[in-house]
Amino acid sequence: MIRALTGCSTRHPWKVIALWVLLGIALAALTPMLTARVTQHQTGDFLPRGYDSAAALRIAEEEFGADPDATTATLLVARSDGKALSDADRQRIAAEAAKLAQRRVVMPEEEDVPAFLVPDRSQTPRISPAMTAPDRSFELLSVQLAGNPADKGVQGVYRTFRDAARAQFSEAGMRTGFTGGLADSVDTADAHETATKVGGALVTVLIVLLNVLVFRSLLAALLPLLAVAVIGGVAGGAVAGAALLTGRKLDAGTPGLINVVLLGIGIDYLLFLLFRFREQLRARPEQPAREAALQVSGRVGAAITSAALTIVAAFATLGLATFGQFRSLGPAIAVAVLVMLLGSLTLMPALLAAAGRKMFWPSRALRREPKEGLAARLGTLVARRPLALLAASVALLAVLASGLTGMRMDYGRGGTGDPTPAAATAAEIARTLPAGVSDPTSVFVTATDGGALTTARLDGLSGALSRVDGVGQVAGTVLNEDHRAARIDLYPTADPQSREARDLASGPIRAVAAQHAPAGTTAHVGGTPAILADVETAVDHDLRIVFPVAAALIALILLLLLRSVAAPVVLLLSVGLGFAAALGAATLLFQHVLGEPGVNFTLPLVLFLFVVALGTDYNILIADRIREEMRRPGPARAAVARAVRHTAPAIATAGLVLAGSFATLATTPGSEQVAFAMALGIMLSALVLSLVLVPALAVILGRAMWWPVRPGPTPTEYPPHRTPAPSPEPARATAH
Repeated sequence: MIRALTGCSTRHPWKVIALWVLLGIALAALTPMLTARVTQHQTGDFLPRGYDSAAALRIAEEEFGADPDATTATLLVARSDGKALSDADRQRIAAEAAKLAQRRVVMPEEEDVPAFLVPDRSQTPRISPAMTAPDRSFELLSVQLAGNPADKGVQGVYRTFRDAARAQFSEAGMRTGFTGGLADSVDTADAHETATKVGGALVTVLIVLLNVLVFRSLLAALLPLLAVAVIGGVAGGAVAGAALLTGRKLDAGTPGLINVVLLGIGIDYLLFLLFRFREQLRARPEQPAREAALQVSGRVGAAITSAALTIVAAFATLGLATFGQFRSLGPAIAVAVLVMLLGSLTLMPALLAAAGRKMFWPSRALRREPKEGLAARLGTLVARRPLALLAASVALLAVLASGLTGMRMDYGRGGTGDPTPAAATAAEIARTLPAGVSDPTSVFVTATDGGALTTARLDGLSGALSRVDGVGQVAGTVLNEDHRAARIDLYPTADPQSREARDLASGPIRAVAAQHAPAGTTAHVGGTPAILADVETAVDHDLRIVFPVAAALIALILLLLLRSVAAPVVLLLSVGLGFAAALGAATLLFQHVLGEPGVNFTLPLVLFLFVVALGTDYNILIADRIREEMRRPGPARAAVARAVRHTAPAIATAGLVLAGSFATLATTPGSEQVAFAMALGIMLSALVLSLVLVPALAVILGRAMWWPVRPGPTPTEYPPHRTPAPSPEPARATAH
């Protein structure tokens, strides 16, 4: 199958290239519209129906008409001179709010994007009074917009409304401030806009510069980016289309994560092909370029396929998760990687066949065997001192992994701590009102005995909730139209994103609601703290299932690929150490040094899957080359040295590119931990595990590493078209 795909692509390269370009342009244009239809931003929507906060969400939607696609911002209005609001001022605020509520906000047009490809988010906001400060220093209004707060169109509508409200109230002698999830997201995005653009540009420069330095060719430097951009366009459309057809909803951050993953692994796979293509052309200068492309693509394609299927299998285990955000992430990543694999076996070989030796122009490196460089010296060092390097590698990883001591999970989804206008407005509100006033915890009561609910019937519950320590204020009971359901809003004194608020909602508030709910009724607790508490429970459950299943599945793939029992154990142990080291380093930096509440609750699972799966990619590449070299006559030490010499440049370059890709996530607010841990994990996987630890173990174990099927040193087993490179191992080396 692999050779059939690569063979067809190298025989008809221009047709394959044209097909991919057309698909890439078409699907890249449709992706924004498709993605907007399959993303959701409410964390509670990802919870299984059996959780208490999920039941509260259903009641809010079915009985109180809550819009699941709505996002709310809190508007603070105060006098410009700082004086208390008079009755006339409050009437003026109500009048101005009524005018704003009748005005349709038109979504700004995006530059360089045809309007028909962008979903129109123009809308009329719903504005309602929320609360007045006890000292009348300000009044709060609730502003509800429809759409995902991560959607650029929704953010554009919010900016337009914010500026209009600011100007309108200013004319009435009032000042305004906005806070809430949408306001904070927009303010943070605006503050990081320059950093995001610079980060993306730096990664592009890094990829081009590395490739120019390695290949001495501008075409070899630019082609990976262009190829990955085309395949990425197809993958994005495929992910959104698959989600639309299956009815799955994606988290708002999933498309951005997929783009980073595709950039990294796509560049990796093309680099693996380019390095081996150059090596083949050097060894057989008389061979036609298309024939060389065919042989290289077939040989490396098997390793790439195994590496890609490892990632797919690892993320497929997320189908066992109960938390919907994980369960939707798995298929999305799997579909994207499968598209990238297809591109690696078709578009990339076609590019090699079409460009031929011009791929490396104007470099003259094809005309001569390169001198021994850093890679050759590293191979020689590993062959000579495997025990010392193994001990040093394990010691480094162990020191980093020690940071796991006392690790805590952070389930908050609040702001980044940046001094944004939204954060300043929230602080102003918190000085006068409970911290949870803009994001209340709600208790929903439904009648189960067929009777109607009344406020008097619920006075006992309301009074009991007001006496809970940590509840700053209790709003009046709100009944739905048929009086079969009621809502009681609570305003805790703790930040809704904090551990204190989660413990309060999942502990005392739920206990009091269950104990004091009138006979013939049921009570459910909803709101951000309750949702996050249930998310914590779901994630803890999923981690205990996904980790061992993913490890077992990856081990099975390695067993089938390498046809060995010992080698998969070696590779899995090494990537396990790399995972522990990366997570430990992130915990040490962010929790222990920077004083953050803990590591993001998604980090362990995402880091495990990516570092183990992607780290296994590099291990597969080096292990496959070691086994190939061990088929040649000579001692195992020499085989490992040759494998490191030929593979180290590809792995090191690919690791730097992939780490740089993940590092760009640091410019996305709230993703700093993921960016650091992923970048470090990839660097450890590439530079320490694949180039030092695994080769050192291969030297120590020798051909026993491939037990029970050991590659014998038979001259006829290695490809006849390659000229064996000089062995860098010392003369005193002995075979294992």
